[in-house]
Amino acid sequence: MTLPRTPSLRLDGKRALVTGASSGIGQACAVALAEAGAHVICTARGADRLNETVAEMQAEGWSAAALPLDIADLDVMRDALAGQRLDVVVNSAGLARHGPAMETTPEDYDAVMGVNLRAAYFLSVAAAKAMPETGGSIIHISSQMGHVGGIDRAVYCASKHGLEGMIKAMAIEWGKRRIRINSICPTFIRTPLTAQTFDNPERAAWIEEKIKLGRVGEVEDIMGAVLYLASDASALVTGTSMLIDGGWTAD
Repeated sequence: MTLPRTPSLRLDGKRALVTGASSGIGQACAVALAEAGAHVICTARGADRLNETVAEMQAEGWSAAALPLDIADLDVMRDALAGQRLDVVVNSAGLARHGPAMETTPEDYDAVMGVNLRAAYFLSVAAAKAMPETGGSIIHISSQMGHVGGIDRAVYCASKHGLEGMIKAMAIEWGKRRIRINSICPTFIRTPLTAQTFDNPERAAWIEEKIKLGRVGEVEDIMGAVLYLASDASALVTGTSMLIDGGWTAD
């Protein structure tokens, strides 16, 4: 009898690209992949914080490079990925403009959709073209709001629900090429971008009530999930979402 062996979570020899990598969830994803042995190309719009992140990663002995990039600029994004070989792409770039639906402007709508859905769509296409014949893994940082609704979040929810549908369709189309595409759907994670929400006592109380485990998320809560979806441990996982929401959507 031959006992089965647990698939490796190591990413040695793999090339990964992470968007939104200069802070928060994106930075945590970049660290998780680099720590597992991947060469990580870190992208974000702001060069200063991005370069600081990469310098700290390199100081740890990890393989990382900085690529300042606005993925919403489709021509620039396509040119940056052209000729690349990528085994893993993690898209953590995102935008939110929260407010009552009746006060949403077309400019707000276009800005959120432009990053959260339009850029995500064409980044996925460019990523798939950059992957070898053996396939690869595309991971989008979505949201629990891709599965439920939320106060003052009509546009954001629309973008994330759309992202979830896009992922399912692309998984069907690209499965024969061994390209897997999935999402990670966090609850509220404590990052610089969410500080304003947590500073609002009414919003903070709403969040604490909805999270069944009784605490908000930290970026470390996402790192194991992104490593799993990037590695051979999830070789049969595609077209789905991993909810890391502390039970928010269990109702």
